[in-house]
Amino acid sequence: MTWDPLPGDDRGHGERGERGEQGLAASFRSVPGGAAAFFEQPQAGVIRSLVSQVAELVSADAEVGGEAGNLEAELGLSSHAQAPDDPVLARLLPDAYSDDADAAAEFRRYTEETLRSGKIASAQIVLGSLPPGGGEVRLTEPECQQWLRALNDVRLALSVRLGITDEDEDLTEHFAVDDPRSAYVWVYQWLAYLQDSLLDALT
Repeated sequence: MTWDPLPGDDRGHGERGERGEQGLAASFRSVPGGAAAFFEQPQAGVIRSLVSQVAELVSADAEVGGEAGNLEAELGLSSHAQAPDDPVLARLLPDAYSDDADAAAEFRRYTEETLRSGKIASAQIVLGSLPPGGGEVRLTEPECQQWLRALNDVRLALSVRLGITDEDEDLTEHFAVDDPRSAYVWVYQWLAYLQDSLLDALT
């Protein structure tokens, strides 16, 4: 995940708070059969960019190894026995057992490819339902669940890159206005708000 300028990032043309209150204010509302929200083009661009980056990261080193590769592929087995070296991937694909390396490796072999595929599928639902130019998004309940998973993956990735360990901490104090990461703090907080609004829309 890179610290490229975000779509519509206008820091330097106004107060920092303006972005949080105006630039990233989209939220979901309940509609029959699911939820809906209207996204401006910059908001859609932010989500699509980050979701795409996470999907690319998750799929980059997905593989099925061993001489019996075809059989392992059919069974959905992974050749990976250890947590990924990349700290973001390690957060997205954690060990199931922190105190038993052998059990963790065996569990990963049988579940990692399915987990990767599920994350990619969730990302594809978001990218397929959110127009690049923004607009109204209407989701069925199953699509809402996929959105929740994809947004959560993005927030997990951002939390690692930003070094976030306590969500209640005032994150804006840790980054200067001209630090490219500061814009992502607002995104991280907005995605939490967006997730909460989607959960509220479903209840």
